[in-house]
Order: sequence, then structure tokens, then C-alpha cells
Amino acid sequence: MYKICVIEGDGIGKEVVPATVEILKNTGINFEFINAEAGDETFEKRGVALPEETVELARRCDAILFGAAGETAADVIVKLRKILNTYANVRPVKSYKGINCLKDNIDYIIVRENTEGLYKGIEAQVADGVYTATRVITEKACKKIFKFAFDMARDRKKQGSEGKVTCAHKANVLKLTDGQFKNIFYDVSKGYHDIKAEDYYIDAMNMYIITKPETFDVVVTSNLFGDILSDGAAGTVGGLGMAPSANIGDEYGLFEPVHGSAPDIAGKGIANPTATILTGILMLRYLGEEKAANNVERALEEVLERKLTTPDLGGTLTTYEMAQEVIKRLDS
Repeated sequence: MYKICVIEGDGIGKEVVPATVEILKNTGINFEFINAEAGDETFEKRGVALPEETVELARRCDAILFGAAGETAADVIVKLRKILNTYANVRPVKSYKGINCLKDNIDYIIVRENTEGLYKGIEAQVADGVYTATRVITEKACKKIFKFAFDMARDRKKQGSEGKVTCAHKANVLKLTDGQFKNIFYDVSKGYHDIKAEDYYIDAMNMYIITKPETFDVVVTSNLFGDILSDGAAGTVGGLGMAPSANIGDEYGLFEPVHGSAPDIAGKGIANPTATILTGILMLRYLGEEKAANNVERALEEVLERKLTTPDLGGTLTTYEMAQEVIKRLDS
């Protein structure tokens, strides 16, 4: 039995997470879903956005499924990533039939270093009206994230992908931090002779995810660059409602859709659950349940192609109804 820590969080997290949990319950896999609190409402009620018992539960479970956090996101999901040392943020970018995508053959993964860069949060006021933020890039973290990216490309190659890793950086301007980032990338690549290695400046990469997204396999970059790049990439395959993510470390897996709490539609029952369902599929693969992951993805693909979806995707169904359509199509 797998123990899953479920943190619905705020806004539409309370709708899309239960919908996904219902699908996972119908995969035939033995799960124990244990609910935990975090987010804006938790802060208002308890004075802390991420209670210690939530952290301890997350540590005791096989995986964590997270919904969304509102204004307390930095104190919840960002903090939880750091506590669990989930150093790799994995964001698939894939086009599905029935969805308005830039191209119909997009299928790559952005791997974002999840612990360093500007998101270390080292900021200071150095003079009146003058503030600084320190960007941290270490050799240890670089080697770890590049090995993760190349291993992923090798695994994908076994499934028919090209077997290529693209490094996005700004070494021509950030000569020390991104200079090291780029150099270590090519050092690590020497241990993967079967995988092609290439690099682009991040500004050019921002253009290429629009002009030639079908040419990428695994893209690896630093924390802030990866955050910005992956949201732009999501726009090419239908938006944030189609964007799942996984935070992976040596001991823990934390799974969350990329979208936020969407307070404007929260409680209306029309939130698109696709990103969270795709996130659930990533969790299944993390747990080694490849057959179940493929089963859910195939059922979801059929639902998307037939427009049995929420209004934002051109359908007329509620969040719950769309989840039920996926469940109907699961192989027993």
C-alpha cells in the first residue's frame, strides 16, 4: 500500500485534487490518502501556513500530492520543496489532441534546478532605496541536476525519444554563475556519450520554445529561468491548466500542478483538472506504477480529444464530471 499525503491547499486545489484522487482510487492500486492542511486558510485559522504536523506527515508518506497555495505560496510550496530537498523540478510540455496547441508534435520536459539561484531568497537593503538579491550557483547542485537531466534523457531514449539535453543559461552576461553552470553541463555530458548535449542562451531559448518546440527532448536550466520558461512553454500546449509538475529529490517526491489557486473561479466547480490529473500520472510513474500511469493517460487523452472537458477547454462539464469521464475509460 502506498501512503499519499494530500494537501488540497487553497482555491481550486479543493476541487481539482479530490477529482484526481478519485481517479487514482479507480486504478486498482492500493492507496491510503491522508489529508493535511496548508495554505492561506490554514494561516488564517492557525497563524501558520505550513504546520509542522503537515511536514512530518509528508516525510512519512511515499509521495505528496499538492493542490494550490494562494498568498502564502512562498511559505508553503516553496518552503516544502526546500525542507524535502526536492532539487529537481520536472515540468512536461506535451500537446494533446483536442487541445488548441501551437503544434501537434510537442513532447519535451523542462528540468529546473529547484534549490538555488535567486530563489535562495538572499536579499538585503544596502542603502536608502537600494536593494540586492544574491544569485547562488554551486558545483554540487549543478552536477546533481545535470545528472538527473541526462538520466531522464537516457530513459526517454529507451521509449523512442531522440536522447538530447539542452542547457539554457546566460553565460555571456552572468560569466561566473552561468559560466560555471554551462561548463559543468558539458563536463557531466562526457559521461553520457549516447546522449546529445547542446546549449542556448535563455533569451534565445525563450524564442525557440515557440518557433521550434518539437525539436526539444529534455531542457535543463536554473531556478528562476526554469520558472519563467516553463510557464511560457505551457502556453504552447493549452495553458497552465495543462501543465503538471513534479519536485523530485533523493528521498521524496512532491507533485503539484503548475497553476495557482485561481480565486476567481474557485468554488464554481468548473476548474480544469487536467494539470492535476497529469500530475497524478507523474506520481504514478515516480512510484513505479507505469502500467497504471499509461492507463490514466490513455483515458485522459480520449476525454480531451472528445471535448468531454471543462468550459476553458471548450467543453461543458464540471470538474467532477470530467474526472468521471476519465474513470469510465480506465481499463479495469
